[in-house]
Amino acid sequence: MNPTPLLALFIGSIFTNNILFASFLGMCSFLVCSNRISTAIGLGGAVTFVMTFTTAINYLIYHFVLLPLHLEFISFIIFIAVIAAFVQFVEMFVERFSPQLYYALGIFLPLITVNCAILGASLFMVLRKYNFMQSLTFGLGAGLGWALAIALMAGLREKMGYSNVPVALRGTGAVMLIAGVIAMVFTGFAGMMSLQ
Repeated sequence: MNPTPLLALFIGSIFTNNILFASFLGMCSFLVCSNRISTAIGLGGAVTFVMTFTTAINYLIYHFVLLPLHLEFISFIIFIAVIAAFVQFVEMFVERFSPQLYYALGIFLPLITVNCAILGASLFMVLRKYNFMQSLTFGLGAGLGWALAIALMAGLREKMGYSNVPVALRGTGAVMLIAGVIAMVFTGFAGMMSLQ
């Protein structure tokens, strides 16, 4: 069992071990959906919600179904199925009980299914041998870290929209440079808290 304290795990998964900048998971939706702050915050909140609960559900399935039946070799497929089913359930629930939120999120709800950061959180939970509370904490922290990263990028991209950026750095070049600088900033938090 991994002895990492919950607070250190939570802070570390947001900043020092940010799933986006340390593991480069979830980059496609990060780059595509970070044009506007409102979109980034909506998607970040939805990813955080789904990541938190699917990590917990996948923990329970892995430890109480797959391991006892010696089926851990299909965990990858089961985790993907759980994520897809949970996203569909959330989409139906939101559409039924909050149509305004459903139409505000639009295409971003189904996009959560293919966000590899969510699958990565479940796989890290298994690889790092987290217990249930650690898995739940890690899922929440990783989701918040991803949401923070996309909100920061969206704010900077909106600012760049009315700034005098050299032609060679407009578009993808600027986004990649900004992502690299933000990743270095997040890595700078590494010495602040020990996870041992």
